Amino acid sequence: MSAQFKHVALIMDGNGRWAKKQNQERTFGHSSGSENVREIAIAANELGIEVLTLYAFSTENWKRPMDEVKFLMKLPEIFFAKFLQELMEKNIRIQTIGELDAFPNDTQKVLLRAIEATKHNTGMILCFAMNYGGKREILLAAKQFAEDLNHGKISMLADEEIFESYLMTKDYPPVDVCIRTSGEQRLSNFLLWQLAYAELVFVPEAWPEFTPERFKEVLTQTADRERRFGGI
Repeated sequence: MSAQFKHVALIMDGNGRWAKKQNQERTFGHSSGSENVREIAIAANELGIEVLTLYAFSTENWKRPMDEVKFLMKLPEIFFAKFLQELMEKNIRIQTIGELDAFPNDTQKVLLRAIEATKHNTGMILCFAMNYGGKREILLAAKQFAEDLNHGKISMLADEEIFESYLMTKDYPPVDVCIRTSGEQRLSNFLLWQLAYAELVFVPEAWPEFTPERFKEVLTQTADRERRFGGI
């Protein structure tokens, strides 16, 4: 299974709704969800997955209540203070996709420090999609593509493979599986290009209750699917 799935993407949904069921504030759900990032990342690393991409903060999440957004801006500092050393020891490399410059300076610094600290690690890439939107990514890629085309840097005969080199995920293998927790069955503007032939899995568990055992079970079940990529 680990050899079959090189790149797994996760839409970590349901933190707030899960917290409300526990009679807690939504921020409690986000805290618990961040703890689960550590659990699932370690499980994915043990399975030999090359890239685990997590939808951590979308371009639409800015619409949430200000207090919740402020808390989400602090979560990277809390997370890496607890777990960066362990991730280092497990040879995991931290990377991000998205436009970090929209975040507060302190949040940017925390993320960039984690990226810098782990840049020489050679194990699994743990990629956080931060201030990320699939439509926005494709738009930015198309603008750069058009500029390079206009300046003669690429040919009019450029194909999909060339265009993919303009995406934020250009250095990653194609997404094999995308899992969304909490029962919702939408992509919510996540990796729209990259999920063209990915296997989609929607599970009822909210993100904080999505265990490593359940993660492995889902991947095992998905490995049984026949992937034809448009063929017969």
